[in-house]
Amino acid sequence: MNGAAAILKALEKQGVTTLFGHPGGTIMPTYDALYDSPIRHILVRHEQGGVHAATAYARASGKVGVVMATSGPGALNLVTGLQDALMDSTAVVAITGNVPQALIGTDAFQEADVCGITQPVTKHNFQIRDVRDIPRVIAEAFYIASTGRPGPVLVDVPKDVQLAPFTGSFDAEIDLPGYKPTFKGHPRQIERALEALEKARKPILMVGGGAQHASKEVVEFAEKSGIPVIPTLMGLGAFPGTHPQFLGMPGMHGSVAANRSIQYADTILAIGLRFDDRVTGKVSRFAPNAHTIIHVDIDPAEIGKLVNTAIPVVGDAKWVAAELAKGAKKLRLEEWWQEVDEWRTRHPFSWKPQPYLQSQEVIHAFWEATGGKAVVTSGVGQHQMFAAQFFKFDKPRSWINSGGLGTMGVGLPFAIGAALARPGETVIDFDGDGSFQMTLQELATVKKYNLPVKIVILNNGFLGMVRQWQDLFHAKRYSEVYLADSNPDFARLAEAYGIKGVTLEDKSRLAETVREVLEHDGPVLLECRVHHEEGVFPMIPSGGAAEDMIIENPRETVEAGD
Repeated sequence: MNGAAAILKALEKQGVTTLFGHPGGTIMPTYDALYDSPIRHILVRHEQGGVHAATAYARASGKVGVVMATSGPGALNLVTGLQDALMDSTAVVAITGNVPQALIGTDAFQEADVCGITQPVTKHNFQIRDVRDIPRVIAEAFYIASTGRPGPVLVDVPKDVQLAPFTGSFDAEIDLPGYKPTFKGHPRQIERALEALEKARKPILMVGGGAQHASKEVVEFAEKSGIPVIPTLMGLGAFPGTHPQFLGMPGMHGSVAANRSIQYADTILAIGLRFDDRVTGKVSRFAPNAHTIIHVDIDPAEIGKLVNTAIPVVGDAKWVAAELAKGAKKLRLEEWWQEVDEWRTRHPFSWKPQPYLQSQEVIHAFWEATGGKAVVTSGVGQHQMFAAQFFKFDKPRSWINSGGLGTMGVGLPFAIGAALARPGETVIDFDGDGSFQMTLQELATVKKYNLPVKIVILNNGFLGMVRQWQDLFHAKRYSEVYLADSNPDFARLAEAYGIKGVTLEDKSRLAETVREVLEHDGPVLLECRVHHEEGVFPMIPSGGAAEDMIIENPRETVEAGD
């Protein structure tokens, strides 16, 4: 075989059954070998769609997502998705072709320094210069991507290496002396964490995306201790959204109960999160009463990076949570729960009835109709926050969105990756009219593979989140956010791709339309024409803290007063 066939054999050895990609000149030998490979290739319409789909495949399945692209523009179209995967700790391996080694550095056709360019947006990257290194490098790439804090790894393969004859073994031995992630947390640190929790009177448990694979252990610990639980945006689903100890997500658009519990907590146990700015707000005013913060993370660089940590525990969330559950005792929290329940009862996520269709009620209707049994993806914007607030996720790996990078356009390719990772399950993409149009060409991928995804576009005719900020903080100077005068008819656009399109504006037809969409055997695009001046609340202004939270939409309050 040649190097190209060796790449695919090495991928098979890693258990790869599905990969995403788009062919081109320098990766063509590998695509030629793919013709005879059992690996299923999903042809996307843009490399960015491919890397996003691979990301969602990884997050929905727990496996490594794989994407392939050609050199130059093909490889560079992966950059946004690689950074997205890096910030949200997702195991992705990207394989790119490159010009023959003799041409590297000569500004050859479709040449780019992909390793130099992607170094800051990957956990690690390789360029294979010798065909004999293919099995070892592929094995190391998967190992690095999937162990420790997961992240993207890029493998660049010049065309001459793909064409070179390969006669070696695929039994590669991984030997990375400088890479030894800590899996088991230190027993004494875990003991200290349990001791601190026993003394606490107002403790909370925060869980992030790093706890998605530790859901069973997190739930066991929470139920044994009786502690209030606050999953972050990326942690939704790691703890059931309908559980009586669930307080909702924290942060900029988090629940009143979650944010106030953080504000008044004396002890915080944080598992698998990184205390990013959308959670903490102004760090100096974050959790001012918490004298003890216990931070569990497999990446030691995250511990103490943003908040002062009294008890650091470096280790895998699943392993540490299991140990915490073994030693957990019922905590004395009756008075604390009375406070928490008052906030939760007085300020639930809700919306005020209006004569027009609202995003919140659309999302809630899909939650009710599915019983929460769905994998949900979203783009980035108001619709993303509404989905996080009003769709209750009871299962891990059921909510796939872009948290750290906030990448518009991910919703549709995420739905593609999720549908391929979880065949037979309902997959819903809640998207915005602005976000959706950044990657809408992937409707062709949905059609080609007849993926039964349900695309729900909440069309408010604006770049809604930007408009909301301009409304609140820029004196209503709506600069370059109006889309309604140039938006397409999304339902007819879907039909042009051969996908069923439905338009909804009359809220009296909401329930029957939701049923129609969910019962259709195949992909559907539903355009919901919602109110153009919606706002996502509660909201903590950028740079503010929990006490600065705007609980209700000021516009609605003024209208009610009028």
